[in-house]
Amino acid sequence: MIDFISRFDLKKYLDNFLLCNLFLVIFSAIFFIISLIMDINGKSVFLDFFRRIWEPLILPAITILIFSTLLIAFISWLKKKVLPEEEDI
Repeated sequence: MIDFISRFDLKKYLDNFLLCNLFLVIFSAIFFIISLIMDINGKSVFLDFFRRIWEPLILPAITILIFSTLLIAFISWLKKKVLPEEEDI
C-alpha cells in the first residue's frame, strides 16, 4: 500500500493543484481590477465576462483556496499538539 502511494506521490499532485488554484485566484483578482477600470471607461465587455465566469470558475477556486488553507492550519495545529508529547526525550 505504501509503494502504491509513494509511486503516485499524491501529495505532490495535490500541492501542484493548489498552486495552480492560487495562481488562478490571483489572475482572477487582477482581471477583475482591469475589468473595473475598463467599465469605468465605458467598456463593460470584460466585466460582463467576469460576471459570467464568477459562479462556475472563480467562486469554487476561492472556496478551494480558503478550505485548503484552513485544513493545512488545522493539521499543523494538530501536529504541534501531538508531536511534542512524543518527541519529549
